[in-house]
Order: sequence, then structure tokens, then C-alpha cells
Amino acid sequence: MPKTLNLLAFDLGAESGRALLGRFSGSRLSLEEIHRFPTGPVHLPDGLHWDVLDFFQELKHGLALAAQRSAGNLASAGGDTWGVDYGLIGRQGELLGVPFHYRDRQTEGMIELACARVPKEEIFAITGGQFQRFNTLYQLLAMKQRGSASLRSAETLLFTPNLLDYLFTGQKLTEFTISSTSQMLDIEKRSWSGRLLKALDLPEAILTDIVPAGTVVGPLRKPIAREVGLERTQWITPAAHDTGSAVAAVPAQRDDVAFISSGTWSLVGIQTPVPIVTPEVMRYNFANEGCVGNSFRLLRNVSGLWLIQQCRRSWEQDGKSMSYEQISQMAAEAAPLVSLVDPDAECFLNPADMPEAIRQQCKLVGEPVPSEPAAVIRCALDSLALKYRWIIEHLEQTSGRRLSAIHAVGGGIKNHLLCQLTADATGRPVIAGPVEASAIGNLLVQAMALGELSSPAEIRQVVKNSFPTVTYEPRETPMWDEAYGRFLKIVERGR
Repeated sequence: MPKTLNLLAFDLGAESGRALLGRFSGSRLSLEEIHRFPTGPVHLPDGLHWDVLDFFQELKHGLALAAQRSAGNLASAGGDTWGVDYGLIGRQGELLGVPFHYRDRQTEGMIELACARVPKEEIFAITGGQFQRFNTLYQLLAMKQRGSASLRSAETLLFTPNLLDYLFTGQKLTEFTISSTSQMLDIEKRSWSGRLLKALDLPEAILTDIVPAGTVVGPLRKPIAREVGLERTQWITPAAHDTGSAVAAVPAQRDDVAFISSGTWSLVGIQTPVPIVTPEVMRYNFANEGCVGNSFRLLRNVSGLWLIQQCRRSWEQDGKSMSYEQISQMAAEAAPLVSLVDPDAECFLNPADMPEAIRQQCKLVGEPVPSEPAAVIRCALDSLALKYRWIIEHLEQTSGRRLSAIHAVGGGIKNHLLCQLTADATGRPVIAGPVEASAIGNLLVQAMALGELSSPAEIRQVVKNSFPTVTYEPRETPMWDEAYGRFLKIVERGR
């Protein structure tokens, strides 16, 4: 019998964090969710923040549960999170302040300020990144503009997953995939861009060395190891960006397949051996981000199921509680393609009332205004599917590849309606699975760091061996082609 390796993945998203215990036999992986906790934002007088100390306590609890389930025989643990956000560490090793949430309003106007100092074309040529106002570059610029005492006092900047690495091990580092979300990385040199940081008067000295995904950080700090009952567990940084981990778990064997990592955000892209930094990539506001194995993903960030999550939240505040299953069923029964919006419109970043924001945006772009909840949700889902088509067609144009299918992973694929709408809108089959892609990629990169796997290709084979997929075939293409013509005008209007 082959030896089973016990591994623990912490996968933190915008709504919840999970601890998943993986049991790896050498060719197959099984998963058990052992802990789940909320990760929503905290509203403080100065803005929107993350409660990272609460995350730390929840992760310790997850380690203790893993110690019990594995009888203390846990080989390794590691965490992945969203990108761009960070904490600042002072000269005594202390956390300076409470890390900001990427949806905070502090970064309004910061892209414009940065581009007034460094031409937009130059920023893109250096970083190959998507221009999003919440990127680390603009968060730091906002802190600099308001004279932040924390920034002046900081010795080290640590991105959220690497901040967790530090809290558990005492080691300070930056993993490659998470660094590539910052828009501060020189994409060709794969190191921090001193030229860009100097031009914007931002401190390069607070940035750490960049290490590859699958780096063994070290053992747990002794007090934590004793507290949770894990004296021999190694802490490993996987692909610390959750999308980097999710893409590692896409079980595609061909180059003509696009991916969608579907969750609060949807990341739509392809994998490439080297970054693609061309005028077309900049025009369509695509990003080059890091992958396991030091390759890249050319992608576009889309405001995915955030629209649905925030609609549900607004209705709950009005006393109308609905499950995601109920919401999806309502949308399935609603008339299709009546109202469309660009899901990436600025007004959807963090509105007080998402259903009203959708209605107002429909009115602004000349679309029928949905009144009932079912029509609002159907508008959001139809629009997401059409935005996926827009991105995939432009990925084909910029890469020169014909993309014949889409592989969708992540929690968003539990929305079966969205999977089918994506196939319908794009005219391509959607192969959905696995759901827990970020955690699976996290666990298998840990296995690779421990010498149990040798390459990203072996990771994909294990995923294929271990988890089923479901294929959604396209249908009703003419109706979607007509709607896409309307949608193109809406997107062009917003550019």
C-alpha cells in the first residue's frame, strides 16, 4: 500500500475561508473540509479593512483540527488568498495598522495620478498588468498621498497570504504569483521595478525577495506548534494567489482551452510560457500574472458572482432571505437576454445597493430596467456570460490561438445556470470542475514542494485522476449572437 500524505490547504476568499485536509496517495487526492469561517470586510472610521488577526485565529483552529484528524501526522500546510492586498510590518516585527480591503475608496483617482507621472504605456510595458484602481501600486500611492504614518514606519510589506506565512513561521517573503497581482513587478525581469517605484516616490526597500510557488517556508513557530499539536509540520507557500492555485488545478491537457476561475471574481484567460506585452493586450486591459512553474496566465479580471452575492445581501437587509439555489432557479425561469450591462462598470465595485445599481446602469445604457429580483439576477448572469465571450474572443486575437473549449473551475461552477449560459454565449463547450480548484492546486503544489510530484503536468494528471467534470454544450446560438451585438455597444460606450 502506498503511503498517504496528509496536507492542509487554507483557501481564503472574499466571503469565506476554508481549511481543507488533503490525503495524497501518489496518484490521487481526496479532500475533506474541516473548518469554514467568514472573511467579510470590517468597516472602520477610516475605511474598509480585513480582520487579519481573526483570520490568524481561525487558521490556528484549522491547524488544531487537522492535527486531530491526522493524529498529528500532518506533513505540511499553506495558504492562498485574493491578490493585491497587504499588511505592513514595523521594525520590531509588529503589524502596523489594519490592512485595507481592495474595495476601499482610498484608491479613487490613483490610476490617473500615477499615469500623470509615468505614462500609462510605460507602466504597462514594465508590468504587463491590468489597470485596476485597487492594485497594490495604487493602494501604496494612496497611502503616500495622505502621508500615512504606517507607510513611513514600515520595514516590510507582506501580501495577505505571505503575511499569514510570517505570522505562522516568522519568515518574510513574497511568492511569485501574488507579486504579479501588484502592478509593481517588472514582468520580463521577474523582479520589482525599481524604476517605476522611484518614479512614483514609493519605497522599494519594504519589498522582500520573490520566491517561486512551492517554496518551503519552514516549521511552525514553536509556540504555535505546541498550541495546535503539530511539532513536525512544514509551512509551504503554494501559488499564494488563489487564482494561481486554481489554474494549477485546471486538468486541461491541450493549449486550445481557455480557463475561467469562477467565484466572487471571474478570472478568464489562457496559460502562456512567457508574458504577452503588446498594444492589443493593453487596449483590452488584460493582465499577465504568474503561474506555478514560473509561466504566465494572460487573463482579464471580471466582476463575477460579486454581483449576485451583493444582490442577495441587499435583499436580506430588506427582509427577503433567499438561498443561492433559490436565486439561480428564479433566474432560470426569467426571460433571457432582456436587459444587459457591462459587469465591470465602475458603479458595481462596491455599491450600497447592488440591485438598484444594476437598474440604474440599465437605464444609463438604454436597456430595459429590470424590476423583479429574478430579472435583476438574469441580467447579471446573462451579462457575465457575454463578457466571458468578449474576453475569449480578444484572447484569441491577442494570442493567435483558436480556443475551442472553456475549462471552468472554482465555487462559481456550482451555479449550473451560469455554466450553461457561458456555453450558450461563447458557442463553446464548458467543462466544469473541480469546484475546490484553489485548495486542490494549493495541496498539490505542497506535494510538489515535498518531492512527491515533479511538474505542473503531473499536478494536472492527479486532478484528472481524482475529480469528475461536467460538460455543458452550447445551444440557442442565434439568440446569443443578436444579444452580443447589443452587448458590444454597451462595452464600447464604457471604454
